[in-house]
Order: sequence, then C-alpha cells, then structure tokens
Amino acid sequence: MPKPKYHIIVCTNSRPPGHPKPSCGAAGSQNILMAFNMGLMERGVQPGEVLVTGSTCLGPCEQGPTVVVYPDGVWYSKVKESDVATILDEHIQKGQPPAHLNPDAVWS
Repeated sequence: MPKPKYHIIVCTNSRPPGHPKPSCGAAGSQNILMAFNMGLMERGVQPGEVLVTGSTCLGPCEQGPTVVVYPDGVWYSKVKESDVATILDEHIQKGQPPAHLNPDAVWS
C-alpha cells in the first residue's frame, strides 16, 4: 500500500452515562467520522490516498469533538459535521487549514 498523503484521526471516545467528564462520542463524533469517509468518496479521492481513523481519547475532552490531520499535525476542536466539507476542501484538497475553524485552538 502506498503511503497516504493525509491521515485524519477523529476521536470517537465515549464514556458511560453519568461520567463527570465529557466525551467526543457523546458530542456526535461518529457522524463526523462518517462524514469524512463519505466526503472523500464524493470528492473522488482514491482509496488509500487519505486515511480516516476513529480513535479512543485524544486528550482534550472539553474541546471535542477533536480531529487531527497528519502529517501536518493540525488539531481541530469542537468540530461539527458541517465543518467536514471545509476541512476536506481547504485542508485536504488545497493544503491550507481553514483559519476560520481555528485549527490548533485545542492547545491555545
């Protein structure tokens, strides 16, 4: 398999009901994961060119859903399903993380 150009990691971690800490899963990250996969197919991106992976906790639970794009190391916080098209069109296809989505804000 050739090396992918990008790897998109979506936190899909969920915690049990009543847990005091929030989770990306409870904030709808499964839908975001699916939107990335569907968006890549809709854009005709070849399989293996961009990988999308769900993960367990990435750390900044209060800022979730969290999405990370490698190899750029760009972190997106509070991602909504409606943000996926912008990330795909601007970051993945044009190579420019969309500033209005405040990438890396999770660490600022």
